[in-house]
Amino acid sequence: MRIKHLLAALAALALSFHTFAQDASRLDAVQKAGKLRVCTPGDYKPFSLAKPDGSFEGIDIDLVQAAAKALGAQVEMVKSSWPTLMKDFQEKCDVAVGGISVTLDRQKTAFFTNAYMVNGKAPITRCENVSKFQTVADIDKPTVTVIENPGGSNERFARANFKNAKIVIFNDNTTIFDEILKGNADVMISESVETIVQQKARPGLCAVNPDKPLGYGEMAWLLPRGDTAFKAWMDQWLHLSKATGEYDRVVNHWLR
Repeated sequence: MRIKHLLAALAALALSFHTFAQDASRLDAVQKAGKLRVCTPGDYKPFSLAKPDGSFEGIDIDLVQAAAKALGAQVEMVKSSWPTLMKDFQEKCDVAVGGISVTLDRQKTAFFTNAYMVNGKAPITRCENVSKFQTVADIDKPTVTVIENPGGSNERFARANFKNAKIVIFNDNTTIFDEILKGNADVMISESVETIVQQKARPGLCAVNPDKPLGYGEMAWLLPRGDTAFKAWMDQWLHLSKATGEYDRVVNHWLR
């Protein structure tokens, strides 16, 4: 009899945990509060860029604003940085956006939405040097200086692939490309989309084979680990935004 009562108690406890997990979804909390807290470094054009007036613009900003509207919520932006992104996201935000690369390391502490963009790593350099930096081997030489922003996938790619080249870390991701034009560095590795944007914005810089990146990569948004209901909603929203053409309209606006 005691065993039967124990089993019944355990079943009731398991049901209560299951109910709590459902009730505790960020999906419900965001709708109830009417607020979606969004972390972003805000230094990664064309995905997310902080403006002098404190607002943000870019592909991810437009998309997350549309997702928040579908949730009946207002976006509350939280400025972060690449070195502190995961900590800030876990402590302050419901979602993190801004050109975030999907990595297994990040997956250890957060969920990703389904990838919204395939976007591998590509070099960018002064136009006269494009032929010199076609491959990883071309770049990985003691005479080459590679410049990267700290704490993100660009730095990780550089440190994993360049053992002979000099790697310089530059803290301002909005002016880092000017360092190449000034001659303070030879090349930077970034997402192929960003290299295309930067070659348009900065005459004298050229993306190196952005249509044939050095490595495969995906971009997605960070979500709370374990929150399957919130992830399912975000994945469905991203899917429908692509199916209806909303996603393409946003991307084309920023990449034209």
